[in-house]
Amino acid sequence: MATAELLREHDVKPTIVRLKIYDYLITQKNHPTADTVYKSLLGEMPTLSKTSVYNTMDLFAEKNLIQAITIEENETRFDADTSDHGHFKCINCGEVFDFNVDLSEMMHSLPKDFSIKERHVYFKGTCPACS
Repeated sequence: MATAELLREHDVKPTIVRLKIYDYLITQKNHPTADTVYKSLLGEMPTLSKTSVYNTMDLFAEKNLIQAITIEENETRFDADTSDHGHFKCINCGEVFDFNVDLSEMMHSLPKDFSIKERHVYFKGTCPACS
């Protein structure tokens, strides 16, 4: 599916900035911050503003095109993979890695009267490259 069509399906107008940002997120898979996205795209889009990037990332998260990952209180990263999975952040190099996790067992262990709005699994430690 083309990026423009995907954005339209989520009620997001496919502007050039939004298309470039979403394409970056789905191709890089580096769990970037909004600032990382801004710096990465500035070379090919010299008129790009940080405000546009931050607003676009917020819009994408609101429309469930991406998920916001807040492992550290002062740092939000973004992931275009919105499927259920966990994240591991290396405390040495700062990289964030995806891992598979079955959340259904955890969800079934909650009493039936709980209403789940978000699901996140995060671990912090040292990655193999830093060990």
